[in-house]
Amino acid sequence: MRIVNLSSGSDGNITYIESDLVKILLDDGLSCAESVKRLEKIGVLPNEIDAIVVTHEHSDHIKGIDLFSKKFDIPVYAHSDVWKGLDDKLLKVEGKNRRQFDGKFELKDLLVSPVEVPHDVKCYGFSFSVKEKKISVVTDIGHFNDKIINEIKGSQIAYIEANYDKDMLFNGTKYPLSLKRRIAGPNGHLSNIDSGDAIDFLALNGAKQIVLSHLSKENNTPLIAYNSVCERLEKDNIIEGRDIRIDVATTQIGAIFRLK
Repeated sequence: MRIVNLSSGSDGNITYIESDLVKILLDDGLSCAESVKRLEKIGVLPNEIDAIVVTHEHSDHIKGIDLFSKKFDIPVYAHSDVWKGLDDKLLKVEGKNRRQFDGKFELKDLLVSPVEVPHDVKCYGFSFSVKEKKISVVTDIGHFNDKIINEIKGSQIAYIEANYDKDMLFNGTKYPLSLKRRIAGPNGHLSNIDSGDAIDFLALNGAKQIVLSHLSKENNTPLIAYNSVCERLEKDNIIEGRDIRIDVATTQIGAIFRLK
């Protein structure tokens, strides 16, 4: 398996995942042209994509899907509840390419396991696995619960939201208080501190590579997120670089990770 984040954050989210038999995108929040350009930079042609899997309806996750699907005849998979918010947004996706799921499903040799996450619209995180290899991506999440953490448990690689630093959010921006409360609320986004708690659990259950994802431009920085999570892990004597690797996803193409 191979995974690389091509962009992460409010400017657009798109992640490429492949197994021996299938190549997919998780979301596509960039323009079609920019998505094609970034895929080609990692050696993938757009017409090689077998499917686009959608987390939720927000534009930073679906901006490029309409044209990409139409132009290259790519099926789009979303939970049946998510499609209710996509029908009037993905108007160019042909009927034959509108695929719904309500639980786990297979794309050739790749098992796709959705788990609902708390957000202000219907939203899903995912685990992708081939036999014992497992990768999870969970962003746009207000808080973790037992169902989510148990679904992604055992992932060797996990992309976990670290959206904001609490001090920056409440003291360092001019956001209205109502927006600050929505972001920090149970159906908003995940703070660095809460992200660290989840990553601590994953590290104790076999995770070897974490990528902090969906960082806010206004309320976080890669260094603050990284240091905050590392400090949390050190409380349980989990040392970055020794026990686990921590990377940070940005708006640029990230590192390519492989599970052999």
